[in-house]
Amino acid sequence: MPVIDPKTVPVKTGSIYPEPYASMMAGRSSLRLGDAGGLTQFGVNLVTLEPGALSSLRHWHLHEDEFVMVTEGACTLVLDAGETVMHPGDCAAFPAGNPDGHHFINHTDQVARFLVVGTKAPREVATYSDVDLRVEIEAGKARFTYKDGTDWEGPR
Repeated sequence: MPVIDPKTVPVKTGSIYPEPYASMMAGRSSLRLGDAGGLTQFGVNLVTLEPGALSSLRHWHLHEDEFVMVTEGACTLVLDAGETVMHPGDCAAFPAGNPDGHHFINHTDQVARFLVVGTKAPREVATYSDVDLRVEIEAGKARFTYKDGTDWEGPR
C-alpha cells in the first residue's frame, strides 16, 4: 500500500559526521519517509529540530538537488549572504553544484520541522562551508576527507 503512516517510521538520530561534528547534531532527528515508501530515485525526509538544534553543518552538494519546506515552527536558514527566518509554508531550493553552503538552526523555544526532498545520485560529494571537511558517498558508503581530498584525521 502506498500510504505511509509516519507514526510507524523509525526515528533516525545521530550523525555520520566524525567528531567533533557528530555531537553538534544533538537535537536533530528525522523520519526517512521516502525510504519507508520504497523510493529509490529521491529522498524525502521530515526533519525535526529541537530548540537550539542544527540541521547539519553548513554544506552544499555537487550532484544532488535539495528542496526544503518548513512545516512547523520557525527555523533560520543560514547561507553565505546571511540568515533568513523561515515559517510554515516557506520553501528553499538548493541546486546541485552551487557552492553556497546552507543549514538550518532552530533559534526558538519550540520544535521546528521541515520536509527535505533531494535526489539520490549514485555518487555524491558534499563540501562543508565553515570547516575543512567534505564527504564522498558512493554505494552507500561515506568517506570523509579534508577539502583538498586527503583522508580525514581530525580537525586541523
